[in-house]
Amino acid sequence: MLFKKRQTFLASLLFLLTLFSSGSAVSALGNKAKEEIRYKTSFGSCPSRVAGTLTLQLIKNFEKSKSLRGLKQKIIKEKLIDKHFIGDYKIQYNPLKKEMKFSYDCPSPLMKVQIYKENGLDSYEAILVDNGRLFDPTYEVLLRGEKKLDYPLPFFAIPVGEMDEEIQRQVTSIVKQMGLNFRKKISEVILNKEGELTIILSVKGQPSSVFLGQKEWDEKVDKLMKIIGYMEQKHKIPAIINLTNSKKVVVKFTDRF
Repeated sequence: MLFKKRQTFLASLLFLLTLFSSGSAVSALGNKAKEEIRYKTSFGSCPSRVAGTLTLQLIKNFEKSKSLRGLKQKIIKEKLIDKHFIGDYKIQYNPLKKEMKFSYDCPSPLMKVQIYKENGLDSYEAILVDNGRLFDPTYEVLLRGEKKLDYPLPFFAIPVGEMDEEIQRQVTSIVKQMGLNFRKKISEVILNKEGELTIILSVKGQPSSVFLGQKEWDEKVDKLMKIIGYMEQKHKIPAIINLTNSKKVVVKFTDRF
């Protein structure tokens, strides 16, 4: 009888020990789960391939350092935003919710540009985007691969050595001013050695040459859009539009379409 009571006591003790051990294991797993950070991302208009790669890199760094300030310093020091074609970004961390949010936005491509080096012989292509910066042509490839760019980019022709920040700013300004629907009509933008700007349009498959001259490009582009809009309503193609003198607009037409 004593043996049976002892056996029952040992069984009960073993059960309690097992129960406490299981409870400790669950608690430990629960604490570990609570320490895990949840990540949310918004790629905006960015290629998901490069934005995703950047996000993984930043997450890995943050999990090691646990420093948001250190993360932002890394971004600046290593120029990660430029390397990944990011135009703007925001990183938010809520330590109470253990939640981190990454939000990205990327600029729209405007034109292809041929950039010449100092010797005037060697050149390379770049993509002029709507914040006035020049991106590697890979940016266009990535956008097209993800179907985030589905129309041809116009070509910007410029003399050797003339491409500088001021020209980039001016050309970016007038092309952005046109809006996407109008930009799709542009085939080529040409700047000659005299600083005169010419735009070649394709209206219903027919070419139109627009001469803007040297100055007042913003004002002239505004008039250009109004002229093209009016002519399309009248079913006419302006073969030549001379806006070199903003006060005297000369328009020559071609056949109806």
